[in-house]
Amino acid sequence: MKLLENKVAIITGAARGIGEGIAIKFAEQGANIAFTYVSESSADKAKALEDKLTALGVKAKAYRSNAGDFAQCETLVNDVVKEFGTVDILVNNAGISKDNLLLRMTAEQWDDVMNINLKSTFNMTKQVMRPMMKAKSGSIINMSSVIGLMGNAGQSSYAASKAGMIGFTKSVAKELGSRNIRCNAIAPGFVETDMTSYLKEGEQADKYKAGIPLGRFGSSEDIANVTLFLASNLSAYVTGQVISADGGLYM
Repeated sequence: MKLLENKVAIITGAARGIGEGIAIKFAEQGANIAFTYVSESSADKAKALEDKLTALGVKAKAYRSNAGDFAQCETLVNDVVKEFGTVDILVNNAGISKDNLLLRMTAEQWDDVMNINLKSTFNMTKQVMRPMMKAKSGSIINMSSVIGLMGNAGQSSYAASKAGMIGFTKSVAKELGSRNIRCNAIAPGFVETDMTSYLKEGEQADKYKAGIPLGRFGSSEDIANVTLFLASNLSAYVTGQVISADGGLYM
């Protein structure tokens, strides 16, 4: 039997990168997938992923929804429950970075990062609580970052949003544990995605790799494998934890 057979998962920001890798991994393990994308420019990628997931023998549907907007999240989860019956797994993966030194950072840049990275985690978690409490089970997985653990110059907003997700994760785990709902976070290191494409090669890439004990950047599949563990019953006694998937960068 597959690890997520007949489970229903919502994955935010899954049209590409880590989110896409998680969606594919979950579908391979039998989960039905509802996933979100936010911009019209991602519509074709979202449709292609929907088709790819369906070809794996599961039910899949793409939803255009902004996880940073509370009302849109409420509509999304209501639609997913109507279409899929319930929600067993939530992966809060939607995220952006707008890097800038604090001296030059605008209030708008700060707010954009907080809304998409941190407020979205509240928005979506708030909405999936009811179907999970009704089922007396659930797994919520928040995609934080190694930057939320160690900080980084020029990334104060990103670091603050990802650190906030960790505090939120631990609090939710304590609140919902008695309902058999688990909440954990993953802190990826440098992962090869569109967001980090500038790090793939050259002196800067070599410099970063030199600080990683495993000597390489991570892949979307590396992160998807950790997410699968936290989504499945293999982690039935794990909650309130932060798993660093960073090749040993932060110890």
